[in-house]
Amino acid sequence: MTTVPEHKLHPPARPRRFVPRPRLLRRLDSFAEPVVVVSAPPGAGKSVLLAEWARALEGRGRHVAWLGLDAYDNTPARLWSGILRALRPFRPELPTPPPPGAWTRDVWVEDLLPRTLAGLAGGPPLTLVLDGVDRITDAAALRSLADLLTALPDGVRVVPATRHVPGAPVPALRARGLAGELGAGELRFTSDEAAALLAGGTAGPVDEETLRGLLDLTEGWAAGLCVLGCATSPAGSPDAAGRAVGDYLAGEVLDRLTTEQRSFLLRTSVLDELRPEACRAVAGTDRAGVLLRDLARTVQFLVPSGSRPGAYRHHRALRALLAEVLATERPGGAAALHRAAADWYRGQGETTAAVRHFVRSGDTSGAVGTVLDAWEETIAAGRAPEVAGWLGLLPPRVVRADARMCVVAAMTELSRGDAEAAARWLEAAEARPSGAGTVGEGSTVAEAAAVVHALVCCLRGGTDSAPLGGADAPRPAPLTPWRALARVARGTALLWQGRWEEADARLAEAAHEAHGARHVLVLVRALGSRALCAYLGGDRGRARAYADEALRVARTEGLTGHFVTASAHLCDTGLLLEDAAAEAGEAFARAERAMAASARAGEPHLRSLARVLGTALRGPDRGGALPVEGTDGIPEPLGGLLARLRALPPALPAPAVPRPAPPGAARTRELSAGERRILRALCGPLTLREIAAELHVSRNTVKTQVRAVFQKLDAHSRSGAVARARECGVL
Repeated sequence: MTTVPEHKLHPPARPRRFVPRPRLLRRLDSFAEPVVVVSAPPGAGKSVLLAEWARALEGRGRHVAWLGLDAYDNTPARLWSGILRALRPFRPELPTPPPPGAWTRDVWVEDLLPRTLAGLAGGPPLTLVLDGVDRITDAAALRSLADLLTALPDGVRVVPATRHVPGAPVPALRARGLAGELGAGELRFTSDEAAALLAGGTAGPVDEETLRGLLDLTEGWAAGLCVLGCATSPAGSPDAAGRAVGDYLAGEVLDRLTTEQRSFLLRTSVLDELRPEACRAVAGTDRAGVLLRDLARTVQFLVPSGSRPGAYRHHRALRALLAEVLATERPGGAAALHRAAADWYRGQGETTAAVRHFVRSGDTSGAVGTVLDAWEETIAAGRAPEVAGWLGLLPPRVVRADARMCVVAAMTELSRGDAEAAARWLEAAEARPSGAGTVGEGSTVAEAAAVVHALVCCLRGGTDSAPLGGADAPRPAPLTPWRALARVARGTALLWQGRWEEADARLAEAAHEAHGARHVLVLVRALGSRALCAYLGGDRGRARAYADEALRVARTEGLTGHFVTASAHLCDTGLLLEDAAAEAGEAFARAERAMAASARAGEPHLRSLARVLGTALRGPDRGGALPVEGTDGIPEPLGGLLARLRALPPALPAPAVPRPAPPGAARTRELSAGERRILRALCGPLTLREIAAELHVSRNTVKTQVRAVFQKLDAHSRSGAVARARECGVL
């Protein structure tokens, strides 16, 4: 019979820096299943937790057998010598295992297993803790252990602790309700636990900012907290702590990998998200999917990203080590890997990731080309913050040195309603040589700049169409977004000159061309401006049709609350006001929120119209005398509307006009804890996929909560939601 060292039969002593974790002890007590798997990466605190739990059970008079496993136990004979030796003090009638040379599958199945199960049956409840099951890799040994787990008699519980994601037979037992799991997520240290752990070290208590930084870096990993916590002491060294973490991971993770697995991890360390296809592109192996799946099971420092099934990310501590090893072993290799990743993401249409990897590779020209390929469609869909994010990834000098990129930046600011920022970018574009390049579909830099100039004048409230030059002239097919933009600028200028028929003609052309070019922002703007043309001209039927269509398109395309809907909302307000409808106040609040979504709180002419409608809504009995056209900033084209409003009967209902802040404030109180967490994450630069990875949820969950946040804050974009939340005091 194989001798089992005595120290393997007892739980390890408490470490010097010990932190009680009652929440996990209660969690272990709560399991009713006969098999409870504790699965987490090395250094997560599995052994310390189970040792404390075993002592707690013994203190309550329960029977607990303990066996610490190592590579020496990696045969069936040695494994079962240890298990039976650990159990025999509580079940003396258990059999003696055969000597190593006599072990066969038949002996196990026909003799030893039945006698072991019979010896375990009866007697008081018994718990067997197997610490280090990941060290058992022999197929026969694992199969024999699976046989035991699937046939445990009543009153016997087995608790395997492993660094691996559990394989067979645990999934089958889980499906039958016979296995519970305590995973890596639950073993991560909470803020309070981390504070207690660090306070027990040489550094003493740490401040809240330091604590948050350490938790963020270690992701609650116990070993990392202990090592990095030493760097917070007066005598501590961050460099030495970083090396200590790296040495720990090198010994416990990298040195245990095969050559193929190690190379795969190093090459894929440049990726923010590990997906089989992306890994194949940078690792250059068709086995990427198999390697990723195996490493995710055996190296729990690969964390599910939550963005999609089968996608992972590196634990931050592991990624830092891999980057250091890659730089040491393959100088310059990271740049080539980033370039391969950038090419793959660009081919997939994932522009944010492509630009990020181009920049990391040092290939700013590739990043610029990627932005120029993708910006127009993204702006057209109303996703200007995405384009702003791409530009933010580039060095500012790279953007300012390229006239095309300056135009893209100007259009991004215009799409967010900031005419002044757009004008500054336009000046930068005009100061750079434009060359023969085009911006977007079918326009030279000079032609695009002319349209940008016209749009800047439009948002500033100008009514002069001169800045357009020839950009508004008919041009050969195919239709381009630039033509639609030029026509909407010209139509808006004519609208506020009071030339409504001409304005409507140009806006109709703009809507047609925007529809053909799939430019949703221009389409909503053109329809809303047509609605205003009809409303100010007295054609209520057409005004209602265009306003409803503009708002329908905005809802369909996810642009509810975008500043381009302000015209349609103001038209809707005016129509309801003249109909003495009680909903007029709510419509006016939506219009004000749409204008507030613009960087400059709405265009001057729309603000004047809002002032007129707001005054009329309050009614003469509230002291709201209507202004006179042509004075006090009220444009003359509003004269006809003012006359109609003055003719309204005095008994017009005067509902209280909700202001933008109070409705938002009321809605923000409805944000759930998860939605507030998402809102805080939206303040930073992370993409939705990266937010999902940080919060350990799926990307679909994040998208659902983002939509809920947008709806409750009546915002259409990240920046709008953040601004709205700050306005209402949520942030």
